[in-house]
Amino acid sequence: MVETLEQLGAHVAQHCGAAVSAVDLAGGELTLSTTPEGLLSLLGFLRDDPACLFKSCVDICGVDFPERELRFDVVYHLLSLKTNRRVRVRLAVDDATAVPSATDLWPSAGWYEREAWDMYGVFFAGHPDLRRILTDYGFEGHPLRKDFPLTGYVELRYDEEQKRVVYEPVKLTQDFRSFDFLSPWEGMTPTRPLLPGDEKATQNG
Repeated sequence: MVETLEQLGAHVAQHCGAAVSAVDLAGGELTLSTTPEGLLSLLGFLRDDPACLFKSCVDICGVDFPERELRFDVVYHLLSLKTNRRVRVRLAVDDATAVPSATDLWPSAGWYEREAWDMYGVFFAGHPDLRRILTDYGFEGHPLRKDFPLTGYVELRYDEEQKRVVYEPVKLTQDFRSFDFLSPWEGMTPTRPLLPGDEKATQNG
């Protein structure tokens, strides 16, 4: 009987062999590292093995490390309702390597993989409908990559006069903001005894 996460990690590593490249236990959480080649066999074992029974895939997300050769981590979070345990599966890939789709194991993986593709550009081989899910059709780039520019792209809005969606350069409108950059010490002068907003305290006094 597997009683602790440490025992669970050893159990999975023993049975999955090369599909598990590392086992980490930190902060009360178990992380199993794998490769694209060993991913599906590891995930299938975690789902079906009686000591695991991770029947729910609750999330698939990406992490970007642009300074690394394998810049992306694809991270799977799995839940076992039977044992009330969670496990994290992680693999590192570059932007040219396809990750096998987990949709045959968990149908819920479909939308998570589409989000990872949309936000990071990680390609999932075998996905039945890999297309953008959060950005607009025709959007260029992947917004959660750390090298994605913050300006220079277009935004879309519905134009009531033209009765259609129009694309325009991104604008940061601040027409309705009033900024006061004085510190409290600079603002308190003989000619200006109150700071902005202080006058409200005396209106009902």
